[in-house]
This record gives sequence, structure tokens and C-alpha cells, in this order.
Amino acid sequence: MNPMKTIHIEKLTLNIGTGGTGEKLEKAVKLLATISGAKPVKTSSTKRIPTWGVRPNLAIAAKVTLRGTRAQELLKRLLQAVDNILAERKFDSSGNFSFGIDEYIKIPDVPYDITIGIIGLEVAVTLQRGGFRIKRRSSKTANIPTRHRITKQEAITFTQATFGTKIGETA
Repeated sequence: MNPMKTIHIEKLTLNIGTGGTGEKLEKAVKLLATISGAKPVKTSSTKRIPTWGVRPNLAIAAKVTLRGTRAQELLKRLLQAVDNILAERKFDSSGNFSFGIDEYIKIPDVPYDITIGIIGLEVAVTLQRGGFRIKRRSSKTANIPTRHRITKQEAITFTQATFGTKIGETA
């Protein structure tokens, strides 16, 4: 097989949206640091939504991004939290996929922390092939040719082969 056609994980992003600042946001940051072993970043709002009490530049969520082998190892554990079952609708047309975990205590090797409580999180996985750098480089930026893009079916096949996931309806 052509090495440029092999699919691998570009990045794994964990996200917890709290909807506001304060204690909930600090718990989310602590949880993401515990799960990933990396330093989380607080994300800010861009719009004003008066009914929710949200204003621009207000920290309302936390996220952490992992790459390489750390991302692959953590993804194996995160998929175990959902019993290695993903719905087909969780994959997009670009070959990326995402899913949610309603309680972090379902993740293997993550102990319950009484100071955090029960919080859920979102997991987003971005897949890529060799040569995808051309869309992000600083000079001579180009689009990925259609024949080189990752399709939904290729992403499903990759997750089944690499992580042993089953495609079906989740509870």
C-alpha cells in the first residue's frame, strides 16, 4: 500500500463546556489535566448572549489537544468508556469523528475525585494522511485533492481496524 494513503490520527481534542466562569470551569480544567496529563486551555466566547449571561471574551469552556502516541493511547481508553461502539452518524464527510462521554468515571484508570463531582466531556478526533500539510503551510498553500481526502467509509474502516470499534447505535 502507498505510504501516503495510510491514515493516522492528527489530533485528539477533549472539550468540556461549562457555560460560565467560576467553580465549574476550574473543575473542568482539573478533570482534563487528570485525564490527559497535559495542560488544558480555557476557551472564551465570541458573542454576547444576554439570556445566558454570556458576554464576549468570557471564559466558558476548557479544552486540551493531544497528538501522536499519547493521543492514540488515550483514545483507546476513551473508546472503552463507550464500550467501543460508535454510531455511523458520529463520522463526518471529511473522515473525522466525535463522541461524548456522559460521566468521566466510565473511563478506565480515571478515579473518581470528590472535588470534581460528575462531569461529562466531548471527544473530537481529526484524521489525516501524509501530505495534508499543504493546506496549512505558509507558502504555496493548496487544497487537498479529492482523491486524497479521507471519506466517511475510510474513517470507519480505520477505527474498526485500529481500535476494534463496532459501528451501531449507541444507547
